[in-house]
Amino acid sequence: MRLGNVATTSGIESARELISTRKDHHLDLCLRADVGSRGPATGLGGWTLEYDALPEVDLEDVDLSVTLFGKKLRAPILVGAMTGGTDRAGLVNRRLARAAARCGLGMALGSQRAMIVRPELGATFDVRASAPELPLLIANVGAVQLNYGVGTSEIRSAIERVGADAIDVHLNALQEAIQPEGDTRFKGLIARLEGTLPELGVPAIAKEVGAGISERAARKIARLPFAGVEVAGTGGTSWARVESHRAPAASMQAEVGERLAGFGVSTAESVRICRRALGDARTVIASGGVRHGMDVAVAIALGADAAALAKPLLAAADESEDAVVRVLETLIFELKVIAFCCGARDVAELRAVRAIAPGAAMPGVVDAEARQ
Repeated sequence: MRLGNVATTSGIESARELISTRKDHHLDLCLRADVGSRGPATGLGGWTLEYDALPEVDLEDVDLSVTLFGKKLRAPILVGAMTGGTDRAGLVNRRLARAAARCGLGMALGSQRAMIVRPELGATFDVRASAPELPLLIANVGAVQLNYGVGTSEIRSAIERVGADAIDVHLNALQEAIQPEGDTRFKGLIARLEGTLPELGVPAIAKEVGAGISERAARKIARLPFAGVEVAGTGGTSWARVESHRAPAASMQAEVGERLAGFGVSTAESVRICRRALGDARTVIASGGVRHGMDVAVAIALGADAAALAKPLLAAADESEDAVVRVLETLIFELKVIAFCCGARDVAELRAVRAIAPGAAMPGVVDAEARQ
């Protein structure tokens, strides 16, 4: 198996150490450095939902539960993909998983390439042992790794090792282009995905990592056997900017990563694009700068089935499991209050609430028909 850009035996060992070092460096940068997206924001800010002063529903009767990939969640919220591959990352993952389980929510793992390269690192991703009641666990592998020797058997093994219910197949062309040791051979991936996805044994999700999904990309994804998408649009953490911090000072990667830190499609626009392209039968998850309950509510009104967030939970997990629970419970309560104040008894009714665009009066709303 060829690993990344290294083919020799000594190179493989170097690659193994490099991946582990990179994971901890990513954690430090996301926690301490300014790695937010430049340019266009999420597109969710400024949107609001039509307020109903006479909602005809009791707050206690609002039910936010949803079913994603056959698993019931207490609310349409996921702990987004973050990390794994080092002892520190393993601690973060366990805290996130236990918190998600306590709140009845789903969780996505960070890229499992590290454990494919070094199977002994599997324990840093194996959160089922500490959170067996976690209702939904999503594995994670980079699509481009299919062009670097990772095959169906390795991916299935990674899924089975952690007991995942679904898998993110992440698309990160911009990040890989800026990453000093990035894997950039994306040619032929569509054909490889066509052959691989049906053999994985669990639903596969096409996931961007911060640059969003455009109309052009969504049409390609719609032709592939994906069960859904996670849009990860601009406005949150910019992985081009993360990698620019890791690149040598004054290098082209460092400069271009900063320049392109906002390149892509906003979260709001990506949600609308993907819903149109994928229809109603497949799942659309909003992510990329999701921070508050109104972000989740607006994303749902624009066509998402659920939303995922990462950075606020990473900061909380760096503190404690209880800190993560507080962030999640606050988010759930906020979303419940929004639904109540919109007269929505459940997520289906929340999806039907009119979304008001930034700066628009009521005639500028986006209703269900306009979203199609």
